[in-house]
Amino acid sequence: MYNRVILVGRLTRDPELRYLQNGTALATFGIATNRTWTDKNTNEKKEEVMFIDITTFARSAEIANQYLKKGSKVLVEGRLAQERWTDQNGQNRSKHIVRAEAIQFMDTKDERQSSQNSYSTHAQGGYAPQNQYAQKPSTPSANVPEVDIDDDEIPF
Repeated sequence: MYNRVILVGRLTRDPELRYLQNGTALATFGIATNRTWTDKNTNEKKEEVMFIDITTFARSAEIANQYLKKGSKVLVEGRLAQERWTDQNGQNRSKHIVRAEAIQFMDTKDERQSSQNSYSTHAQGGYAPQNQYAQKPSTPSANVPEVDIDDDEIPF
């Protein structure tokens, strides 16, 4: 079977970084993608917007947290996955997400100069089992350390 997703969009919120019990970094953020077309019957321009939740792990999560912010344009490559959890009322819930394996920052030259985020990230290692990250934090942790990354550390 083949499960591959490639999306280009803008972040709808700043990344939220946290660490799993085993010490692996986990970042979550959302992107919005859109598609425009002209209705052939009415000649009217139409637009469809999709909002997609993205999850990435390890060094990619730390780099995304440091360099991405709401409004950043990114290309995300990964696989479609399903998160499952039980809500406060005991109901089983689920949603589809993209588990990012590669994230490429795509801001324009002017945007890069103002935010200095012209790097790409690639996931390293495997993903944590689903039950370790299914519980969502209510607010981003205030004690998440900032990651100091030199340009030489980024492998591309």
